[in-house]
Amino acid sequence: MTHREHAGRLLAGGRFDDLLPLVYDELRGIAATYMRREHVGHTLQPTALANEAYLRLVGDTRIEWKGRAQFLAIAARAMRQILVEHARARGTAKRGGGRSRVSLSDSSGVFSTPQVDVLDLDETLGALAEVDPRKAQVVELRFFAGLTTEETASVLELSTTTVEDDWYFARAWLRRRMGGA
Repeated sequence: MTHREHAGRLLAGGRFDDLLPLVYDELRGIAATYMRREHVGHTLQPTALANEAYLRLVGDTRIEWKGRAQFLAIAARAMRQILVEHARARGTAKRGGGRSRVSLSDSSGVFSTPQVDVLDLDETLGALAEVDPRKAQVVELRFFAGLTTEETASVLELSTTTVEDDWYFARAWLRRRMGGA
């Protein structure tokens, strides 16, 4: 049995505490991906981001764990929230003045601009969630959690074709709303 399969079984069985050693590298990987998108000189480190996300997940007893993909999706959302809180705490109230920027480049070349404001991105994803919550979830899972189309379809209980269609629409919507990002 692989690490991923074992992690999925532990989550499905509700044994979250036994899971950390199996998914911590993946949490750090998500955190490292986030931090690569942050501006140079960001004070938050991937380990701190992964640890903070883990603490939030452990403390949330409302979550009914269903498997690895769902865990990683929720962890990615927690990390995104931590980065937004960090940006706000750094006195980023003035638009453009010292605000944290993140790269929207990814391996699939979805976004062409190298960096956008982390708070603008959060606000834009919030606006997408108001228009179509499922498409916003697809973005979080695909882009932020790094899940495949198949993993995203599994988490959202959709067909891969629906996920691909949502991903295509959401990317175009985000590009348009973020000024060509």
